[in-house]
Amino acid sequence: MALHDLARKLTYEDYVLLPEDGQRHEIIDGEHYVSPAPSLRHQDLVVELTLRVGGFVKAHRLGRFLIAPTDVILSPHDVVQPDLFFISNERAAIAQEKNVQGAPDLVIEILSKGTLQLDKGPKLKAYERWGVREYWMFDRFQRGVLPWKRSGQSLRRQPFLSAAAGDVLTSPLLPGLELPLAGIFES
Repeated sequence: MALHDLARKLTYEDYVLLPEDGQRHEIIDGEHYVSPAPSLRHQDLVVELTLRVGGFVKAHRLGRFLIAPTDVILSPHDVVQPDLFFISNERAAIAQEKNVQGAPDLVIEILSKGTLQLDKGPKLKAYERWGVREYWMFDRFQRGVLPWKRSGQSLRRQPFLSAAAGDVLTSPLLPGLELPLAGIFES
């Protein structure tokens, strides 16, 4: 089956046929999206968040904290690779050997010029539709984070938190975690 057949929505079966070319491939609502490899500053932020949030998750045995590239299958027509994500112990069964089959509790995307529209548009809608409980959009250009939290069937935008204002990010999903944004963006 050809991937360019636009008469139907793409699925995970189509996704696994995509070439390994160093770019991030995702399928959202049956459409194929390609993002270039992230910049070094983006990856610096991935490492910082992995050390702080991932370290907290591990130290408190709260679940699993994973990074891209990891396939997250939200539905047959939604396959994403979030920059970082957390799966609570209560939902551990969605983490399979080859991929994650269901919505993580928390998804973290680091906005970049190449992924900004995707992260704020189709990905936000997919995360909302398939039950992600929190979505954090880290903005390295504005040195802050835009958190979204589930309320009923939707994700609700929360106030933007910034390093300049001395804001601290917390989450009911990770009780006790305090992320001073000034420390996250100090490099």
